[in-house]
Amino acid sequence: MADLIANGVRLHVQVLRPAAPAGPAVLFLHGLVMDNLSSFYFTLAPSVARTAEAVLFDLRGHGRSERPPRGYAVSDFVGDALGLLDALPARGPVHVVGNSFGGLLALSLAAAAPGRVASLVLLDAHRGPSGWGDAMARTLSLRGEERDEAIARGFRHWLGRHSTRKRTRLARIAQALIEETTLVEDLRASPALAEDALRAIDRPVLALYGAGSDLRPQAEELARLLPRVELAVRAGCTHSILWEETAWVRDRIVAWIREHEG
Repeated sequence: MADLIANGVRLHVQVLRPAAPAGPAVLFLHGLVMDNLSSFYFTLAPSVARTAEAVLFDLRGHGRSERPPRGYAVSDFVGDALGLLDALPARGPVHVVGNSFGGLLALSLAAAAPGRVASLVLLDAHRGPSGWGDAMARTLSLRGEERDEAIARGFRHWLGRHSTRKRTRLARIAQALIEETTLVEDLRASPALAEDALRAIDRPVLALYGAGSDLRPQAEELARLLPRVELAVRAGCTHSILWEETAWVRDRIVAWIREHEG
């Protein structure tokens, strides 16, 4: 599978299927701006696909998906995910794995459509507290050396896995997304994910965070608010836990999916 239309946007999709599918499929939601489905394709998805169907796609404006000029609020991304599930062959609830901003999308999806979600796996996820949109918009609005340094800090582990040519292409895509769309304004206008909405997510949640991540306080908040959460904090890791401890993350997720395959 390559492309399909979901929520009015052309999305690039990859589906990896096991020889004998059992239990819910797994939907992967990647991070913002410099990320795309390849970060899961080359880390977690092949192992997950030995147990369950793995559904990966590039968020709107990212990777090989369409980059519309507007429509980048959290609700738009969630609408894309739900539209994608509707466009794929009929299926029940899915496990949702979200990394960084993708974790916020996973939480928002579960809050908006709990019947579509079997469980959540959050990888150093943003919780979406009050003021998060302004903070993210300020970071994305940086220019010149300041922006380049912020990107280098935030994506040093992932970018180090790619050639200079590919890093340059990713930077061009990120720049176009930031400067040629309403991404910054839409994120700034996206409301916080209310504490009551988090308390109402009655689905099992596995939350994996780096001990040295700047989002560690948000992990503690999620552990307090989510009714069915298992929090694991990995020593020696930062926000880039997916790439710093790939094998550990992969093994935890595969075991989680097998435990909840029913």
